[in-house]
Amino acid sequence: MLPRVPPVLLGGLHCCSGVPSVARGSPMLPRCPHGCWVSPFLPLADPISPQVARPQAAMAVEPLICADTATRVSSVLNRDVKQFGKKHMFDASEETCWNSDQPRCRSCLQGTCQWVTLDFPRTVKVSQLHIQFQGGFSSRLCTLEGCRAGEELVKISALYPEDINAMQRFQVEETVLDKLKITFENSTDFFGRIVVYHLGVLGERL
Repeated sequence: MLPRVPPVLLGGLHCCSGVPSVARGSPMLPRCPHGCWVSPFLPLADPISPQVARPQAAMAVEPLICADTATRVSSVLNRDVKQFGKKHMFDASEETCWNSDQPRCRSCLQGTCQWVTLDFPRTVKVSQLHIQFQGGFSSRLCTLEGCRAGEELVKISALYPEDINAMQRFQVEETVLDKLKITFENSTDFFGRIVVYHLGVLGERL
């Protein structure tokens, strides 16, 4: 048991509020006016402040497109799947790409008929889209639609990429879905073609 402390002002002794404390005599340790135990053997505590809720760390996102993701595209240039097929959007190569054919109907000359669909093997929550076009064959407007299995597609987001070669990353409204459709509108190519070197969808697997 600690000795009793006489009721004197202890130099340098502070309570939880950061103000000097007068020991009131205790069989163990002195208390501050707020009722806190005060010990000369412990470092001073930070002054009391209102509890502030700390934001929780955001859930780490991960690539959602995998070998089991079923993909479809609107067209392939000259139907040359080996050289320009959809698989090249996901092979991480800087040398290969998906190259769409030009639209077959006049109403689609600005690229509104070019699209990619992704059917995921399990339900996902989409939050980001990464895409790399070839400058001069990009889309000025990308419309994202999604749905759960057996439901109709609904619009999620409208994105406005730049006509550049660099990778572009977009935050999209977090949406739980099984199927995602990306429609490339307003092609910067005169003939309405779209060229994509890399396409990535990030989020969480549920």
